Amino acid sequence: MTRRLRPGRLVLATHNPGKVREIAALLGPFGMDVVAAGDLGLPEPEETGLTFRANAELKALAAAIASGHPALADDSGLSVDALDGAPGIYSARWAGHDKDFDHAMERVHSAMAEGSPDTAYFTCALSLAWPDGAVETFEGRIDGRLVWPPRGANGFGYDALFVADGMVATFGEIDPDHKHAISHRARAFEQLVAACFL
Repeated sequence: MTRRLRPGRLVLATHNPGKVREIAALLGPFGMDVVAAGDLGLPEPEETGLTFRANAELKALAAAIASGHPALADDSGLSVDALDGAPGIYSARWAGHDKDFDHAMERVHSAMAEGSPDTAYFTCALSLAWPDGAVETFEGRIDGRLVWPPRGANGFGYDALFVADGMVATFGEIDPDHKHAISHRARAFEQLVAACFL
């Protein structure tokens, strides 16, 4: 049985300001007092998992136990078919220590052979953990294709490179509210809401 989340403090187990903005916007209607792990001075645990799910659960549990509050962690990334799923769980690492996603997008483009398929997908695992060690995880995915050069200044990460199936604009070009409604994160979040809030 899934545990319900009551209104109150919820720690977002991320130091990524783009994720904080996006997840806080999704949580807005549910009466949660959202605070980022970085604002609480919580360290980022090393992501040693081999899947998005494993890394999300690791981060959520670390933040919940350290803060004494429920914590929500996201592990997400871009998987490129022509690169055998890379960068995948290493999407943030491709951006380097400085989190330079312009560099990361260039790396993706450079790694793809001329004429290789441009198909790719975003995956998101959202894990909700409690200080007692309970955890629930929900996963979402959205398929699409890559474009070059990147387009749009909205969003974050690889958004300016990615066009979802059925669309012509990149995630970097569309209104953030539109992205929040259709993204991989939104799909995982719908499951979380259905299980933990409704």
